[in-house]
Amino acid sequence: MPAGAWSRRHAPLLQTPPLLPVRGGGGGMAVWTRACKTGLLELLLRERWVRVAAELSGEALSLTAEPGGGEAAVLNGVVNGNAEAAPGCVRRVRVVKAEAGGLGISIKGGRENRMPVLISRIFPGLAAERSGALRLGDAILAVNGVDLRDATHDQAVQALKRAGREVILEVKFMREVTPYIKKPSLVSDLPWEGAAPQSPSLSGSEDSGSPQHQGPRDRKVIPLKMCFAARNLSMPDLENRLIELHSPDSRNTLILRCKDTATAHSWFTALHANIAALLPQVLAELNAMLGTGGAAAGGREVKHIAWLAEQARLDGGRQQWRPVLMAVTEKDLLLYDGMPWTRDAWASPCHSYPLVATRLVHSGSGRRSPALGSELTFATRTGSRQGVEMHVFRVETHRDLSSWTRVLVQGCHAAAELIKEVSVGCTLGGQEVQLSIHYEGGFTISREEPGGSVLFRYPYERLKMSADDGIRTLYLDFGGPEGELALDLHSCPKPIVFVLHTFLSAKVTRMGLLA
Repeated sequence: MPAGAWSRRHAPLLQTPPLLPVRGGGGGMAVWTRACKTGLLELLLRERWVRVAAELSGEALSLTAEPGGGEAAVLNGVVNGNAEAAPGCVRRVRVVKAEAGGLGISIKGGRENRMPVLISRIFPGLAAERSGALRLGDAILAVNGVDLRDATHDQAVQALKRAGREVILEVKFMREVTPYIKKPSLVSDLPWEGAAPQSPSLSGSEDSGSPQHQGPRDRKVIPLKMCFAARNLSMPDLENRLIELHSPDSRNTLILRCKDTATAHSWFTALHANIAALLPQVLAELNAMLGTGGAAAGGREVKHIAWLAEQARLDGGRQQWRPVLMAVTEKDLLLYDGMPWTRDAWASPCHSYPLVATRLVHSGSGRRSPALGSELTFATRTGSRQGVEMHVFRVETHRDLSSWTRVLVQGCHAAAELIKEVSVGCTLGGQEVQLSIHYEGGFTISREEPGGSVLFRYPYERLKMSADDGIRTLYLDFGGPEGELALDLHSCPKPIVFVLHTFLSAKVTRMGLLA
């Protein structure tokens, strides 16, 4: 073996993490209970917090606009930065901008519109909302002493831009102009349409995939099937009060705000449990659509499918989490951007990895997370022709982590028993040979020609050492008189290395040697 090659000596083959206990019923299937819940929440809609009455059932979340919910209502703390103020009372408000971000308001009106300069929108999380002293419908009379009573819209915009970091506003609430400020409508503004399943066999009912407007009230009914409930994913949640609900096609996201941390935890737990309770139904319908019920399915039966978050690297080395749908079949691990409701969509995953060449390399708590105390993560590594491909995933609950750990470890081992044998052409000592690794029989190296004679055959227990150079060469040493065998695989050796690890791990587990 060349000098330095042993630096890639393969790690101990038994690196399968212990299986985490999963509470379940008969046959090892998890027992899910469905929660029913009602209460008042806030919905982020058109960059404003709108008060809604929320009702959670086993299969859907209903949101109904509360009377006055789009105006300056005070519910969960200060909503939209809307402090109570008597009409006609002039108030002096000090707003300090953060290092990043502006004042955080939009204005309408001005002299050319024969109206005062009005605050028409207050953006969540920015300085104006944090002040807790401004409200929609406030007329801006002056900015840092500059009178705006007779200003045009453009003059008001310029005065606000020149105001600097500390802004002193003189404002007066004018109730008579509030009709001028459009009240958000759940029906017209809720961005959730287009998530309906395209396959009748998966829809359950004709309206099961898309929110519905029911009756004269401003109401939406959002089916939970294959939605993704998450915390602190797409929007920072320093107060631990937000819940994110992502649509099955991952194109739309609802942000709900609760009155406190305990309420947010309670609502999230209920939403997450109800979505999880629908997964067995989704699996049955998905396998029926794919026709994977018989032996001729070719290892396509879907064993598990669910949303989680994947760590993505951005320009400049920054990282963020993004929703990703993971499916595990009898032979493969598949990743999708959205729920594959049709055969065509199922056949086009973003990534597809053979389980037999995939390993779970980490499962547990990660860095601190404001919403959940700590991030629950696991990582996978797959040997490919490009080298080792690694993915880091985040789940929302300990039960999710336990479930994915069990699914992946057992799935890799089951794939090994199902596939049985992997063969690859290579070169040994200048002659073309074939290396075969059999789940039961071990290693066979034979000449490449049809009916080629066997050069070497060894069981697993004879393997003394294995290593690779990460480029194209695999080194095997069985302690025989031939010495170390250097096999030129003509491409990256990682796929066959990972298969070897999986075969050995599965055999050890089957023998009951795994602690």
